[in-house]
Amino acid sequence: MSKLGIGVAAMLCAATPGYASPADATGESDTRPPAVTAAVLTAGEHDFDFEIGVWKTHLTRRLRPLTGSQTWVDYDGTTTVRRVWDGAANLVELVADGPAGHFEGLSLRLYNPQTRQWGLNFANRSDGQMVAPTIGGFRDGRGEFYQQDTLGGRAILVRFVITIRSKNAIHFEQAFSADGGKTWEVNWIADDTRSAS
Repeated sequence: MSKLGIGVAAMLCAATPGYASPADATGESDTRPPAVTAAVLTAGEHDFDFEIGVWKTHLTRRLRPLTGSQTWVDYDGTTTVRRVWDGAANLVELVADGPAGHFEGLSLRLYNPQTRQWGLNFANRSDGQMVAPTIGGFRDGRGEFYQQDTLGGRAILVRFVITIRSKNAIHFEQAFSADGGKTWEVNWIADDTRSAS
């Protein structure tokens, strides 16, 4: 049975009045650990609620990362974040312009209640390809997300950090590591300020 099928079957059993575990039917005590409650499973699904809305974005991007390049380009634009699945997912649209040209990015963020982690799936309109997700979560107002990728044919690690500075200001940084995470080179910095309603 697929994971989806198992999950649906479990939901149906849990939601069906009169459903009993095998131990209940025999009168024996059940030594299995107690079921995880829905509150525990969904503990982080609202981690991004703070970001729902429209933001002014200033973006700085390093050209040719991990080559020693010190050339950066700036963009200014708008980020719109929409809630999906009652907060268990959200859709981010970034549209920005600068001397280096026009940029459109999309991020679909999905919460996994089993692992209690988020997957951040990013696509650039210029190639229409979704990259492998960065995976992670939030702790104390800071989100850290990681992935393995390749750049120019070599294996790298990707780290994406979200820092909540206030209810109206968020800071984002992406960095690459070519040495297994010993050192990191920042290549993407964005600062979002909430737009007036």
